[in-house]
Amino acid sequence: MAANKQVEKTKEKKVKPVYPVSLSGIIWKIVTLGLVDAVVLFMIMVMVAQERITESVVAAIVAGIINWIYLRRGGLPAKYLAPGVLFLIVFQVYVLVFSGYTAFTNYGSAHNGDQNLAIQTIKNAAYRVVDGGEDFVVVPGTDNKDGKPALLLTSNVDNKVYIGKDGQQKVEVPEGKYTLSADCADPYAEDTTTCAHAAKTAVGFTPAKISDLTPYQLRKYYSLRVVIDPANDTLGIKTADLAIASEIQATLSFDEKTKFFTALEDDENGKFVKGDVFKPAENGYYHVDGKIKNAHLDAGWRVEVGLKNFVTIFTDEQLRAPLLKVIVWTFVFAFATVGSTFIVGMAIAFLFNHEKLKGKRFYRSIMILPYAFPAFLSAYVWVGLLNKEHGFVNTVLLGQPADGDNNIGWLTEEGPARWAVLLVNLWLGFPYMFLIVTGALQSIPGELTEAARIDGASPWQSFRLIKLPLLLVSIAPLLISSFAFNFNNFTIIYLLTKGGPNDSGVTDYDVGGTDILITFVYKIAFSGTGQNYGLASAFSILIFLVIGTLSLISFRRTRTLEDIN
Repeated sequence: MAANKQVEKTKEKKVKPVYPVSLSGIIWKIVTLGLVDAVVLFMIMVMVAQERITESVVAAIVAGIINWIYLRRGGLPAKYLAPGVLFLIVFQVYVLVFSGYTAFTNYGSAHNGDQNLAIQTIKNAAYRVVDGGEDFVVVPGTDNKDGKPALLLTSNVDNKVYIGKDGQQKVEVPEGKYTLSADCADPYAEDTTTCAHAAKTAVGFTPAKISDLTPYQLRKYYSLRVVIDPANDTLGIKTADLAIASEIQATLSFDEKTKFFTALEDDENGKFVKGDVFKPAENGYYHVDGKIKNAHLDAGWRVEVGLKNFVTIFTDEQLRAPLLKVIVWTFVFAFATVGSTFIVGMAIAFLFNHEKLKGKRFYRSIMILPYAFPAFLSAYVWVGLLNKEHGFVNTVLLGQPADGDNNIGWLTEEGPARWAVLLVNLWLGFPYMFLIVTGALQSIPGELTEAARIDGASPWQSFRLIKLPLLLVSIAPLLISSFAFNFNNFTIIYLLTKGGPNDSGVTDYDVGGTDILITFVYKIAFSGTGQNYGLASAFSILIFLVIGTLSLISFRRTRTLEDIN
């Protein structure tokens, strides 16, 4: 008997659930996976063309895992979790990890790639056009023999046609082996550098359409240097716009073994002289003899700098003073916004919660309109209303003349601009507080306020001692989240004032009177001529720590408030 029960249990364990599979489900699965695989395949082809092998391998592995999850039978939890996990990794984890890594590098406008890219950039720029040299009309394409990028060159001197490839001497195309462009059939054409007698294709050459070329392919053509004289490798032919190519003289030579550059002539600005050797330095630049104190070449590469960016935040003399000002205003802006929107929203919620008020639904609908309207559109409307010369606020509400010299510069003067930002944010934020307070009021038992009234409590005492503490228990976490949001409220600041008006006393950093930390970080990363992504990432980490610390303290206080009540 016991043996039979054991056999039955074994059979029960071996039985696997069978999920019904419909034909439409199979077709939908195949079509969806096919589309996903097609997109991934296209991405892999692009990455392989750009020689990004690691990324292409990772993409192929991820695509394989996704296909395995959805093509196998069973594994239902994985099929639901896979998309969410994938998007979480790509859009959250990767972003956080990359931002954290960037904070410890010199990543910026002059250091946005690796050393190989910097070398290529330097080589592309290290030449000058030869005075009185030969020009050529250019058609980009490929050499049919090896498939390598090539240029079809038509001389403006003798109208001869050549095919030129990188590092190789130009090869003349025999007459009759090329086709002239239609424009050049005009017998009255005079500008030989643009159209006259220019070849558009040739035997052994496949032209390319410029609009179809990827940025990576364009860089290949821009870096291509055709040899003129094998005995003199400093002379060549290059194009800067894929329209005209010119004879050029190299100003730097590059040693492939040592990875050093050597100056072939004196710098016109006097930074270096002929014969100077540029070696890579620890700051991601090519310096003369590798010493940072000496002159360097313009293009750099990304290197790890440790805590340098964090040290810069606290030690840079030109950054310290404006940074302190920005930090103070950020806290003032966040606290003032949360406080004003909460007070106004709560007051309106209590007003429209009165039992004797008629038309509550209509009034409440009107109150949430600013919240329902897109914030960026509201910001642009307010920009017009606050215009100094013709705005509604100045000309109608304040009765100031149009184009008046003494009109209030709501968006152009530091003091009025700050009040304007707070006013607009109040307009956009109070409906949110109105909604959450209205909802919280519905959860407060009416018996409590009724008992207080019977005991002789005044309306103010009932509000202060009963309703407000109960409200704070419910909405305190939302107030904390509102503070965190406004601490990083980039949209309203940037759309209204772009952080301005700018402080003319600051030279290295573009700091404005209404800049908060997030807009200041944005300017460091993307504005001006010295974009510094590493420094901006360091700022982002500090902002995250500040917000996290304040949120932790606030939530602990909220828990204490719950225990009291």
